[in-house]
Amino acid sequence: MSSGDLRKPITARQLARLIGVSQSAVSRAYTPGASISPEMRQRILTMADSLGYSPNAIASTLSKRRSNIVGIVVSAMQNPFYPVLIEKLSRGLQQVGQQSLLFNLTHGADIRQQLAALRQYSVDAVVIVSAAPLSGAALSWATEGRTAIMINRAVPDSSLSSVCCNNAEGARAIADHLHALGHRRAAFVAGVPHASANLERQHAFIARLAELGMTLTASVAGGEYSYETGYRAALEVARTGRPEAIFFANDILAVGGIDALRDEMGLSVPGDIAVAGFDDIAMAGWPRYSLTTFRQPLDAMVERTVQLVTGKAEPADGNVHLLPGELVVRKTTAG
Repeated sequence: MSSGDLRKPITARQLARLIGVSQSAVSRAYTPGASISPEMRQRILTMADSLGYSPNAIASTLSKRRSNIVGIVVSAMQNPFYPVLIEKLSRGLQQVGQQSLLFNLTHGADIRQQLAALRQYSVDAVVIVSAAPLSGAALSWATEGRTAIMINRAVPDSSLSSVCCNNAEGARAIADHLHALGHRRAAFVAGVPHASANLERQHAFIARLAELGMTLTASVAGGEYSYETGYRAALEVARTGRPEAIFFANDILAVGGIDALRDEMGLSVPGDIAVAGFDDIAMAGWPRYSLTTFRQPLDAMVERTVQLVTGKAEPADGNVHLLPGELVVRKTTAG
């Protein structure tokens, strides 16, 4: 090569010629799970690194008709649960050679119009993390022809696969825990009213209260998963019929509720009112809150989602892959 050629990126064909292997061997060395010996892969990668070679992702997409890109549809990013889930999901996808492209559904905009963007990008699969209410018909239209998985949500009129924590199990565990502590009057604070996770937690909690002979003092529709919503809802619940305990549909609602009860109403948590949440976000373990909650099995949910994306998941009953969580008891109920 001339000195001018050395300044240009080396091609896969040139690299293969220098090593004395086929061009397809170079391609397989960069493809996770491809048929190539570990020794040959290492030899190719070492030589490639020394020569400054990197594979051309666009050319690979055109030749394989696959982009190795997964679209992730998100919303409600004010809820700390979702950034952690997305970070874990992105990392899990990277470990199997997939990259992520984020589609953020902005509040108040035309959801169908935003979903239309999915059809314009070359993504191999779509993972719906969004808490926004999405119909099965809209999702099927937006994801047509691609593998599509919902995580932390399910849509009754959709044939798409879902990966969810067992929300009903968690809500019942919260009710049982409150009952075991001697509480008989409890309230529920909801998040997004029509979100499947919210409805499952609400219905299971209220049904379990009835089974245990407990009284539901209030069921407040917060409207969204946010600190401010939890703060306002806690004031409403406490002022309209003092319960002995409040179950918030998720942790960020509960954190706002705890601050309202303590700082604005001067109540003791759990002395005057016990509080429980759902998710086990990092803030739930902070000393200020020490929140009793039901922990979602995030790592297991991500692992199952990645298996569905790559076609390696075991069949589930119906379309929903339901995974068990864990009750985490802290000071807001057992101080």
